[in-house]
Amino acid sequence: MNLPKILQHWQLILFIVFCSIAFIQLFYYLFFFSRLSFYRKKQRSTSQTHPVSVIICARDEARNLAQYLPGALVQEYKTTHEVIVVNDNSYDESKYILEEFRKQYKQLQVVELTQEAKMIPGKKFPLSIGIKTAKHEIVLLTDADCVPATEHWIDSMQSAYTDDTEIVLGYGAYHKKKSFLNKMIRWETFHAALQYLSYALAGLPYMGVGRNLSYKKVVFFRHKGFSAHNNIPGGDDDLFINMAANKRNTKINIDKESFTLSEPATSFAQWMSQKKRHYSTGRYYKPLHKFFLGLYAFSHFLFYPLLIASCLFYNWQYSLMIFGGRLIIQAIVYGKTLTKLGEKDLLPWFLFFDIWMFFYYILFAGSLVRKPKPTWK
Repeated sequence: MNLPKILQHWQLILFIVFCSIAFIQLFYYLFFFSRLSFYRKKQRSTSQTHPVSVIICARDEARNLAQYLPGALVQEYKTTHEVIVVNDNSYDESKYILEEFRKQYKQLQVVELTQEAKMIPGKKFPLSIGIKTAKHEIVLLTDADCVPATEHWIDSMQSAYTDDTEIVLGYGAYHKKKSFLNKMIRWETFHAALQYLSYALAGLPYMGVGRNLSYKKVVFFRHKGFSAHNNIPGGDDDLFINMAANKRNTKINIDKESFTLSEPATSFAQWMSQKKRHYSTGRYYKPLHKFFLGLYAFSHFLFYPLLIASCLFYNWQYSLMIFGGRLIIQAIVYGKTLTKLGEKDLLPWFLFFDIWMFFYYILFAGSLVRKPKPTWK
């Protein structure tokens, strides 16, 4: 049986498809990710400090509160500020730990929740209470298991605000440990930040992370809080930003003084559970955001299988030339961005983790359609 003439050149077609996928990847690196790699904060002739309300939601977080809350309480910030901890129906010793901190730090405000919110699963109800309780227009969010990387975290995050700014996206890093799992977690965190920070610089902000995120109360109330997605357990950070952020009202902050640090998962299963919970909200993003994110992930997923196939069935020299060009651009973009985000030790691993992402997409693909669990702890 004679195949159609075009199929007789399937090796060439395979190579063309590989080139197309490589071109898509290069487009993302050059158009989106390079913006973060070469980003420089604009110097302003005048600066202004704003009153800030830090908000932390906690549920059975006694140990983390004892260990990490002092980091938010000892901030060197001379302008008026407060730290609000919303203790959400905790059964552990959180209440008593907070009472002891309250005696020592006058800026600490504690909100005790003793009744579950019906039909509002997850963290959104306690966070909404915290925002409504806040005395100041600018709220700065973090988690109970996070600690500011420096004593200038509040000062640095609020410094990104201008007259038009309503949202500031920060970077929430993880503590460095001597384990392969730790490197894997930090790489995935970096890779996610590379995307959401770069997209914001390109005028397409689509998410932020609750470990380090700031916005004004006015934008929260303008969008009626989390009411548009109250039925979804997750998304108090990314879905809200996806709805409220735009190219005019959103800034990023990647000053090292603005970072927060979190305890990473201690097992692969624990990390998988955390990531699946996060990815379960992706289906609710705006169509344009889903298109760009999906096209990048799809092209990333196909790149290495097509590279191998092109080397085997077409021309390994041409195929490796394309791979080498992409590798050089990757090395430049990753090198500069990893340095900016304090993750430079991951640079020697970038090729391994770039290949690992093929398996990563397979592991978490189901989370995009799976119904999320109704709890946030």
